[in-house]
Formats: sequence, C-alpha cells, structure tokens
Amino acid sequence: MALRIIGSSSAPTAPALLQRGDVAGYRALFAQTAELEDVNARYAARCELVKAAFAAAATASAKDAVAIRIAAAHETLVVLEQEPREPVLLNQAGVLLAELAAFRAGQALLEAAARLDPELPNVATNLADVRPRREQTGQMPAVVRGELVPRALRVAKRAQPAVGKTVTLCMIVKDEEEMLPRCLAAAAPAVDEIVIVDTGSSDRTIEIAESFGARVIERPWTGSFSEARNASLDAATSDWVFVLDADEMLVPDDVVQLRSLLGQTWREAFYISEINYTGDLDDGTATTHSALRLFRARPQYRYAGRLHEQILDALPVRAPERFSTVPVRIEHFGYLGAVRDAKEKSRRNIELLKRQREDGDTSAFMHFNLGSEYGALGDAEAALAEFEQAAALLAAEQDTPDAGYLPAFTSRHVRALRLCGRHEKAIELAETSLVRFPGFTDLVYEQAAAAQALDRIEDAIAYFERCLELGDAPGRYTATVGMGTYLPTIELAQLRMARGDAGGAVELLDGCLADHPGFFGLVHPFAAALLADGTDPGEVVERIEARVAKLTPTVRFMLGTALYERGETVAAERQYRSLLEQAPASSNARVALAESLLSQSRWEDAAGVAAELGSDDPHAVAARRSELFARLAGGDLDGAAAVLARDERVLVDDAAVARPLLPASDRALFAAWLAAARGEAEHSVLPLAAVPLLAVTLEALLRVEAVDAFGTLVPLLDRCPISPREQRELRAGMYLRRGFLASAAEEWIAVCAVDPGDVRALVGLAQCAGEQGMVEEALDFAREAHALDPLDARASRLLERLEPAAA
Repeated sequence: MALRIIGSSSAPTAPALLQRGDVAGYRALFAQTAELEDVNARYAARCELVKAAFAAAATASAKDAVAIRIAAAHETLVVLEQEPREPVLLNQAGVLLAELAAFRAGQALLEAAARLDPELPNVATNLADVRPRREQTGQMPAVVRGELVPRALRVAKRAQPAVGKTVTLCMIVKDEEEMLPRCLAAAAPAVDEIVIVDTGSSDRTIEIAESFGARVIERPWTGSFSEARNASLDAATSDWVFVLDADEMLVPDDVVQLRSLLGQTWREAFYISEINYTGDLDDGTATTHSALRLFRARPQYRYAGRLHEQILDALPVRAPERFSTVPVRIEHFGYLGAVRDAKEKSRRNIELLKRQREDGDTSAFMHFNLGSEYGALGDAEAALAEFEQAAALLAAEQDTPDAGYLPAFTSRHVRALRLCGRHEKAIELAETSLVRFPGFTDLVYEQAAAAQALDRIEDAIAYFERCLELGDAPGRYTATVGMGTYLPTIELAQLRMARGDAGGAVELLDGCLADHPGFFGLVHPFAAALLADGTDPGEVVERIEARVAKLTPTVRFMLGTALYERGETVAAERQYRSLLEQAPASSNARVALAESLLSQSRWEDAAGVAAELGSDDPHAVAARRSELFARLAGGDLDGAAAVLARDERVLVDDAAVARPLLPASDRALFAAWLAAARGEAEHSVLPLAAVPLLAVTLEALLRVEAVDAFGTLVPLLDRCPISPREQRELRAGMYLRRGFLASAAEEWIAVCAVDPGDVRALVGLAQCAGEQGMVEEALDFAREAHALDPLDARASRLLERLEPAAA
C-alpha cells in the first residue's frame, strides 16, 4: 500500500489522483496507510499525503482547492483523533484549517503543535500569520464550520504530553563490582525497571545489581556486544529504553529532566550529552558528544555490530523530527586510563582518614579531606555529610576564617549539594560565597549547572555567560582550569544543539578552540557540531587540524569517533590510522580501526589490523574473533588456518602451559567453518556453546551481504546439538531481521508442515505477512497462535498492533 502512496507502482499516486480531481481516491489512500504495520512508515506516508494536498491545492482552481483542503483536513483530523500527539500533523492541519478561513481552529492546532515541539520548523511563523485573523471567518464552508472546526478544537485540547509512560534501564556487564553501584544509584531514580545482562561475572556484580532491584539475565559472552544488548532489550517491558554501561553515570541532577522526556511520544529517540573523560588523571581532558541512549521500546529497534554496536540504522533517520537532542548528561569514565588506580587510592585514603578520626582528629580540615575522597569515589551523599560537618565546625571556629583550603572546600561543598539534588541550596550557598571569594568562577559554573537541573534554562545560560565574562578564577582559589573559558562554552554549545541550532554551536566552539587550541576536550563536540551542521567530513578534519595545538592521539581518537558515529567510516579510518602511527599500543584505536574496516567489508585490511593486537591485551579475544571472521569471510583460508594454529600456542595469564586464547566452542566453530570452506568432509557435532556465536556470525554475513560465505557457513547449523525445528527458527529469525522475508516464511512454513500448531512459527509467519503489508493474513496467523497459546507474549503484542489497523 505504501508503494501507491509514493508512486512506485502503476497505480495512481496521490498527486495524480488530486490532479484529476479524484478526491475520493485520494482519501482512500489515507485509509490504506492504516494497513502499514510499521509505525514510522505509517507516519511518513500520512505526512506525504498531506504535502501532496498542499501542492495540488496551490495550482488547482478555487473550487477544487477548497475540496482538496477539506478532504486533507478531514483525513488528518481522523488520524489526530486517534493520536493527537503529532506536532507535524497538527501543524499541517492548522494550516489547512486556516486556508479554509477557520482561523480560530487553525490557531488552536498550531498552538498545540508549538506546545509539544517549540522547535518545529515553520510553526512559529504560521502562528504569527494566523493569530491576527483569529476572529475572521471569511468564506468558511459550512462543512468546515459545522464539522471540522469542533473536531479540530477537541484535538487541540487533547494534544498534551502523555502521562504514565515507563522506561527500562538496559545494561550489559561483566565483573563491574567497583563501578556498578554508582551507576545504578544515579540511574535508579530515573527508571521504572532495570534489566542487566551479565556475561560471566566472577565478582559481586550480580549481587550488586540485584540489590538495586535489577532483573539479571545470565548468558555466556559470544563476542558480540549487540547480541548481549539486544538480549536486554528483548527483556524490557517499558515504553522506553535507556542504555548505560557500568563505567557511565547519569548526572543525578538530570533525573527529573530525563523522566520528563517520556511523555514525548511523538519522538522515537533522544540524543543526550555524554561526557567522556579521557587520557590519564593528570590530563584532565574530557570531551562531550551527543549519544543516542534513550529510545522507544520497539521490536525493530535492535543493535548491530560486534563492537562499537550501533542502533541508529534501525531508527527512522529520515524523519529528523522524531529525534531530539536534550541536555541530559551521562558521564563516561571508560577512557580514563587510571580510573581504577584512583579509586583504590581514594579507598586507601578513606581508611587512613577514618583511623585518623578514631585517633581523635575531628577537625573541619579532616572532614573536608574525607568528603573530598568520597567525592572522588562518586559518593556524593557521603561527601556532603562530611562537608556539612566541616561547615558546622568552621562556623564555630572563629580563629581559622582564612584557611587556605576554604575556597576548594566551598566549591566542593556546593557541587555536592547539587549532585545530591539540593539545587536551590547550591545556588544560594554559591551566591553568598561569591561575596567572600569574588571572581570564583567555579561557583558560578555550579550555579549554572543547578539552574539547568531545575530546567531554568535561561538562568543557566546567564550563569554560563557570566562564567565567560569572569574568565578562569584566580589561582589562589584552587580553581579548575577552563571554568571560565572552554567548559561553559561547551555547555552553551550543547544548549544550542539541543535547540537545533548546530550553526550556533559551531560558531561558539570554533572561536573557543581557536582561543584554546591545547584543550582537546573541544575536539569531539566541535566535530559533532560541524557534522550536524552539514559540513563535509574532509572540511571538518581540516578545520580541526588547523585549530588544535597538536595532533595528539587523543585528538585523533575523538575526531575519529565523531566521524564514525556519523557513519563516515572512511574518514574515521584515516584518523584511527594516524592515531596508531603515533601510539601503536593503543588497543582502543586498533579495535576501532578494525571495526571501521569491517563496516566497509574490507576483510583483508580488517584481519591485518586485528592480528596486530597482542594476545595479552584486554581486547585480544574480540580481536581474534574479528580476525578469523574477516579472513574466512574474505576467503583467506590459509590465513584463517594460521590464526587457529597460532591461537593454540598462546600463553595466557603467564600460565606455565600454553593454552588457546579463544574458548573451545569458538575454536570449534571457526575450525568447522574453515573445513567447510575447503570442502573437507567433517561430521563432528559442534558444541552447544558455539550456537550463539554461529547465529551472530551468520547474521553478520547477511548484513554485509557476503552471500558466498553465508552459503558455506549455514550448513553448520545441521551439526549443532539443537533440533531441526530450532535450526529453522534460527535461520528464519535472522532472515526476518535482515529483510529476507520469503526465506523466513519458507522456514516457518516447513515447521508448520510438521506441526501445524507450532505457535512460534505462526507468530513468525504473522510477522512476515505484516512486514509485507498483508494485514489480514498476518492477523489470521496471530489469532491462530494466540488461540493455541493465550499466554504467548509475542502473539498478544501482534494482535494489539494488527487488530486496530484492520478495524
């Protein structure tokens, strides 16, 4: 049905129908959109139909133009009566009503659109045109006055953000007992459910997760981050999904703002600000970028890629109004080389300070130091408790008002208040402290952050601009470098990006990097802003290379990451290669380079890069899998054999006896693949543990359309210790996800031929039919599955989606 709408078949298109005056045929196309199972395809089709009406009415006779507008307005209101939270359709309907002289109703719809999405293009201009004429009626047709106007006013009133929506935190972890508590403590207040996939922890990770109420799913690591992530998505039961890693933390101040986003059901995903701390502790370098971490929980939204997994390709990227960039922040510590050493140091210091306290030292200075160590560990509540005790003691200590640590104590106290959600108190304490410490920019910056958390964005902007006016604070205050220069500039740029003003963000960051070429934390946000503003990747590289003081590995990595995240894998590859020339031991860069090459199906190059990663590297197992995948997919059989032989002799963990790096199940799979590619007879059964990696590998081959390699590998399913029925299920599932609907249907039909009552196969056939727009057939399969097993969740969800569409 969608083909007729966009004109890809011999049937008349919407413009053709309208041009010849067939309004009834045009309206029938709206009805056909209900048969589109995919919500995004349905939405796009309806928007295009309304656009066709605008175009046709502009050139039609006055009489025909009125008929076209009435038809389009009626059908758009039908859609909005089912779901009024659609700013684009509200805007379109408002303009249609205004063009029919129903200015009051048009204004109401336009105001509803602006209320939901203030940044929606053209809505402000449309309102400015309509408001002065709201009392006019002109030549309003009777049907407009009697039917469309009352309906439009009801729709406008109902167009409010949804309430009661829920969100699931989805994570994958392994041996994260140190970092997980802080991550979950910060995120738990923001979510309704926590689902964690554990891939083989041997420490207290699972226990910690469960202590926060998490539902833990234990599954073996298969070498695919996407598979693990998708397992968490499969288990989520909320309306939205929020994704974090254990080495990340949602900024506690942003919990309320994140919750407020859940009602924006006209969005499919949000980009939030991720602050990546990089280098070593002595560097103090950081970069911020927009990360897609909050999205609707839909079965078609799944990750792809073994490493640096991505989900953007599964989302409706051609509808930018379905996305929004918001100033919710997460902090990422995974790139911080010495983070674990710092934690151990802080723990040791805390123990020493506690002993000092037991020995009788209860001074304000001791509490300040203890609070500072808790702060370094990320325990804001414990830090605040110590700082409050220090403040009470200082108030009574009239003889030490000018102690040298007081400025640092004050700024850390204000920050702890903010991190604990006491935003007004933080602003107040900072304000009174600025009298004592004039020009202490760090305090103003904390006020800005607190105002931002309170959603007082204009106040936050004023505070950030005040930081720039003050510049960095005097050294006597033990101030943070950058608080008066690049740090508030980055925040102001992010606020502009959140409002869709990428050009404004570019202007701010360009000038800032020119003034501070040695602060590499500007590289990623500047590159991301340039790319978002439509700048050619080559020009982005040139501009940044011309600005920075030195092309360090950090610069290369941040620039390459920004390019990779935007899908510019060739340009990203060049940055990673340059990085490795400077820092050959950078395993992060080597893994990233291999990923960029795999995404281009450059098998030999990817294999060569992965092979250079040492077996003692933390990423060695993933690199070995990637190398074998690349060599076998690319037909380098001798190379794959050499890799397997080399793997046998790896010395792991300084063991006295060499043993393979790869798990036995991985080795069995790759050896079987090699034998099959060589045409060698092989009849041994693969271990059950090899099945997940085999499934991931087969689907990866489908994704890059490596047909020959797929044909060689897929028969290995027959040698797995799973039933023929489950083999068909695996094949059918990957065919369905990759769009090979006929092949998927064939597999499930074969299952039904053996067992007509196989519920999973019936559900699969329903999905296949639905993907092809065959709603009635899909509904028949789903009803049959539901009748056989009323508790089957997938059948129930399909019925919920299909029955309204078929009604």
